[in-house]
Amino acid sequence: MSIVYTFTDESPALATLSFLPIAKAFLKHANIEITTADISLAARIVSSFPECLKDEQKCEDALAKLGELVKLDGANVIKTPNISASIPQLKACIKELQSKGYNVPNYPDEPQNDNEKAIKEKYAKVLGSAVNPVLRQGNSDRRSTKAVKEYAKANPYRTKTFSKDSKSCVTCMSSDDFFSNEKATLIKENGTAKLYKVVNGAKTELKSFDVVKDEVMDATFMNVAKLDEFYEKQINHCKQENILFSLHLKATMMKVSDPVLFAHALKVYFKDLFAEFGDEFANLGINPNNGLSELLSKVENSSKKDLILKRYEEILNTRAPISMVNSDKGITNLHVPSDVIVDASMPAMLKNGAKLWDKNGAEMDTNAVIPDQTYATIYQAVLDDMRANGSINPSVVGSVSNVGLMAKKAQEYGSHDKTFIADCDATYQIELNGEVLLSHDVKKGDIYRINLAKPDAIANWIKLAKQRCELSGEQGIFWLDSKRASDRIIIDLVKKELGETFLILSPYEACKKSLEIIRSGKNCISITGNVLRDYLTDLFPILELGTSAKMLSIVPMLNGGAMFETGAGGSAPKQVEQVVLENHLRWDSLGEFLALQSSLEFEGNKGNAKAKVMAEAFDEAISHYLNENKAPSRNAKENDNRTSHVYFAIYLANALAKQNNDESMNKFFKVIADKLNSNSSKIIEEYMNEEGKAVELGGYYVLGEVAEKIMRPSVTFNEILKSI
Repeated sequence: MSIVYTFTDESPALATLSFLPIAKAFLKHANIEITTADISLAARIVSSFPECLKDEQKCEDALAKLGELVKLDGANVIKTPNISASIPQLKACIKELQSKGYNVPNYPDEPQNDNEKAIKEKYAKVLGSAVNPVLRQGNSDRRSTKAVKEYAKANPYRTKTFSKDSKSCVTCMSSDDFFSNEKATLIKENGTAKLYKVVNGAKTELKSFDVVKDEVMDATFMNVAKLDEFYEKQINHCKQENILFSLHLKATMMKVSDPVLFAHALKVYFKDLFAEFGDEFANLGINPNNGLSELLSKVENSSKKDLILKRYEEILNTRAPISMVNSDKGITNLHVPSDVIVDASMPAMLKNGAKLWDKNGAEMDTNAVIPDQTYATIYQAVLDDMRANGSINPSVVGSVSNVGLMAKKAQEYGSHDKTFIADCDATYQIELNGEVLLSHDVKKGDIYRINLAKPDAIANWIKLAKQRCELSGEQGIFWLDSKRASDRIIIDLVKKELGETFLILSPYEACKKSLEIIRSGKNCISITGNVLRDYLTDLFPILELGTSAKMLSIVPMLNGGAMFETGAGGSAPKQVEQVVLENHLRWDSLGEFLALQSSLEFEGNKGNAKAKVMAEAFDEAISHYLNENKAPSRNAKENDNRTSHVYFAIYLANALAKQNNDESMNKFFKVIADKLNSNSSKIIEEYMNEEGKAVELGGYYVLGEVAEKIMRPSVTFNEILKSI
């Protein structure tokens, strides 16, 4: 039997270098082999261009291989967080690969020939949420375990007081956005749908795609002229109220649409800069989609550099104050589109008393700008609740878990080959067997998108939601809005299957109801579409636990396999920076422990008795890990990710040594437990001797032997692992 463990990026990848040898050593005694699949950004790039590489540099397309595996009954995958790459991240990874001798091509912003077009198309498959749609061949079941929740209540994170006088707000468009322009239909027959662009009666096919009977299809667009008006209004509001302007998008997952939304904000905020130096920016090849950081970098090569930078500073000092990603380094909210990811940034703001930081590092009330109203309202609901009831108290609050629709690429908003930027005024219409199903009139620059949800994915989602509510006895709430076209269709499907037994509320009302339930100390289950799944599995865990990295995330596959996801990686870049500066990794691997425990249970339920014993030992080790507070500290020379792995290994060996269900494991691990217990002080000392000093990892996107040695510095511990 085998478990596939993904190797990904940043701090989860560093943690894997430390933890995976431990997991492999222990699980071997449950007759389970752990194999790895490198689906990191670097590996995804390398596997895309074998024709450019030496034989020894080539690697298999591990993502494609995994994509086939997860469709099989019995598949068992542990997935750690990966980079959903923005273009700046992609370019940085390409540059690093090239510096290491990989002859991968540069990313062509503006392809000049067929070869460059082909290169850009290959890179498009690497960008954004390239991994998750391939692997998630099932719907999502995400929740905190009882042990994690009890620990969080007994050891609550420090909350910030929310002032009822706060001027902080969440703003979104009230019309002309994706929400208000959406149209939807339930497909009546199998066939090939075609998207046409119609200009003066002439039709051009933009896309064809297969659809099946009872599939839910929606289409919509964002009016960018109205978007610009909205941005200008919000900037002026921030200036008038002296609050921060802060843009919150998902330019990684929604890799086609949201970089454009980001660029419009950049161009509106710095409208005078673009008006004065637009021709120079064009000559420099500046793409606003990539953010202010790239603009400032390319300006360094301009003869007008001093004039541009002077005007830039004048605008920053006279326009509305802008929130900062890093005040010390002058990195604004508009520097890099992947720096501010709405599902992580908004809960962090709300947890921080609804404040963000200005250019001087001071906390200020903030206008959180989320242009599309579809889901922005959930964050307004939290603000409204805090105004009425104060900050959320993690020591008493209940939990909101989630059952999310995501199987078969359901509702992959703005991130795929069915999202377009209109190149002229036109009518976009979708036809099936000669019938026009949906039609929109768009203007040049508008963002148009189509979304789909397969009937078997929807049916499985409803079934999973019903099962979870019955097993837990908790209130289930479908977050569906009757004012939204596609939601109306899904509401009918839910009612047809479940009758009137479940609450069905708009996202705003569902959020308010969920907060009411958990403030009373009870639990509930949010039952949502794909994007809300993504947002809520950060929002509530961060409000309840202080982090979303401690959640148990199970994806029961439609065909009988399972994937176990290990937490969120939103703070991973800052954590890697600390490793480089202080050789201290504060990534908490609790998510990995929880995922492996559930993965072992999955194998145990298939008849592997030793896996069941190991799963029970993992459960006990996790309880010790929490109760003994061995999670990594934020500070160097204190417990970090690597030492937390040592403690977990000790707890696991002790649990296996005292269990009586498997005599051979009991006998073997008594010896191992004695070795670990008697050498624990020495092992921890060997780790601590390496902390507090700068290190070179040998790369950021490409990690090798240098990084592995840094993550495994204890000779004593390594020798004990060899004996296992």
